Amino acid sequence: MLNTPIKLPDRDPAGRDDFASIAAARHRFELLGRAGCEFLACEVPILCGAMSWISERNLVSSVSSGGGFGVIAASAMPADDLAEEIYATRVLTDRRFGVNLITLHPQFDALVETCIAQKVDLVVLGGGLPPCRTIERFKAAGVRVVCFGPTLAIARRLIRAGADALIVEGAEAGGHIGPTSTSVLAQEILSAVDEVPVFIAGGIGRGEAIAAYLQMGAAGCQLGTRFACAHESIAHPRFKAALIKAQARDAVVSPRLSDMFSVIPVRALRNRAMEDFRAAQAEQMERHRRGEVDRAGAQVAIEHFWAGRLRRAVIQGDIENGSLMAGESVGMVRCEQSVADILHELVEQAVASLIERED
Repeated sequence: MLNTPIKLPDRDPAGRDDFASIAAARHRFELLGRAGCEFLACEVPILCGAMSWISERNLVSSVSSGGGFGVIAASAMPADDLAEEIYATRVLTDRRFGVNLITLHPQFDALVETCIAQKVDLVVLGGGLPPCRTIERFKAAGVRVVCFGPTLAIARRLIRAGADALIVEGAEAGGHIGPTSTSVLAQEILSAVDEVPVFIAGGIGRGEAIAAYLQMGAAGCQLGTRFACAHESIAHPRFKAALIKAQARDAVVSPRLSDMFSVIPVRALRNRAMEDFRAAQAEQMERHRRGEVDRAGAQVAIEHFWAGRLRRAVIQGDIENGSLMAGESVGMVRCEQSVADILHELVEQAVASLIERED
């Protein structure tokens, strides 16, 4: 675990000396997190979720160097750019880190080969069910595979396909989400899956939640929004300020006006772009009704609305017209902190919650 001592109170609320219970709680936390730490080869069972434009060399290397596990977000990168990002991250840290690939990427196969050629230790496959041949290709090359398991049935299917670990992410998360809450998924899947490590994600912002999920049987937890505002994050200052100002209720799901047109649900902060998206859907629905555009054309126009808007917010700082992807845990982001401070704070909270109190 982390080498720097956690900053816990010397006495409990009742005024008794608490040194023994703190030591016991810290040991308990280490035991609970051992499986996740051993799997990730890190000191704290905490992954930093892959956030497009944010989870790059600076943040990833800082999380891994700080004792957690960083994951590069390949997102829309071409293969050459990903190879460069992996190399640059290795220059910044000698700790292990992973790479997140989106299965719908037009150059997905090339990215797979890039990860293998770069001898990446672990990949996280998102954006839909990964092809079995891809999992087999990675495993044959000695690359461990982590997949998202949004339901128990899919989790079991992925394990049979060879997944080495699962991430179970609930609807409270930022970005693309499913329909089920983190707590429900955790109860369902942790009670039924013990073949591989399971990491819980979605709406986690404090160490108490991490400790609770570890006690339920999780190998660790994945957090994204807390790290988006780290000093080491390259996100624009206006993007960080928007997240720090926001409350949990401000992280809403993108609206869908009609079942006729599919809208991939995305959780982001409410802003002008969210309202414009509503208007854009209404416009395309009306154009389709008038016969000016067919259903496929209207669907493409709706899907194209968000193109480039995440970069617009994260990199350019346009917090009104860009996409402010964030999870409901955004309300627990109070200030900009270093990655090291975030990790220590999470561990401090987790250990404090495990201290046994006498009546």
